Amino acid sequence: QARALIATFVERALADGPAPVELRARSYDGRARYRTPLRGWYLRRDESVAVDTAGEFYVLSTPASLAARVRGVVPAPSDPPLVLGAGGKDGESLDLTQALARVLDA
Repeated sequence: QARALIATFVERALADGPAPVELRARSYDGRARYRTPLRGWYLRRDESVAVDTAGEFYVLSTPASLAARVRGVVPAPSDPPLVLGAGGKDGESLDLTQALARVLDA
């Protein structure tokens, strides 16, 4: 169900905007940001999760690394959840439908 929502979102976003941006991953401690080969849309304000133009879902966090600062990182796609941040602290979870709609409305 989440993949279908994302596929519909990507189709609409590519047709009507917003334009995809270069996606970056953050180190686990949040101190460093690394280039990725991906283009897409961030789904959370903290830029911790995103969808690329191919409709793949990514959690954009990675171990800190000097090599990653030079070469960048290639995140692996993961299965998209229907609720982003489920099981986290109160107020940090967000329905996937709400996150996708917020990007389209921006």
